[in-house]
Amino acid sequence: MPRGARKIVKRIPPPDAKYNSILVAKFINRLMLRGQKATAERIVYNALQLTAQQVNNKPEEALEQAIKNVAPLLMVKSRRVGGATYQVPTEVGGDQGRALAIRWLIASARARSGKSMEEKLASELVDAVNGRGAAIKKREDLHKMAEANKAFAHYRW
Repeated sequence: MPRGARKIVKRIPPPDAKYNSILVAKFINRLMLRGQKATAERIVYNALQLTAQQVNNKPEEALEQAIKNVAPLLMVKSRRVGGATYQVPTEVGGDQGRALAIRWLIASARARSGKSMEEKLASELVDAVNGRGAAIKKREDLHKMAEANKAFAHYRW
């Protein structure tokens, strides 16, 4: 936490070249490994084209819908109270939910077997748009855990 009353300015990456979208730029940056941005851009753009063909939508709208479907509304945080650790359900903000959704989509696409990364990412995005897949399951599991621990919601602060 900074000293004094200065506000931390949130850094927003410049929008990507093809769709002029900050969300696509964030997605590319999260997918990028070892600084190979051109490779990450090629993978994301081709995956978005494949996704758009399969869901009959614009590519950036398909990505936005997939992220919206995967983003969690609730999550659990560990709170230590009187020697016991409780899983306390808390609400997830918009930016944090989007970041988690992007991370889960990329992780579940990497975990898929076979095919190229473009096809794995495209199929994961299609599944997310349609409300199924590994990333959606992760969100549902998180919501179930928060629901199961809602008795500890009064420890939230």
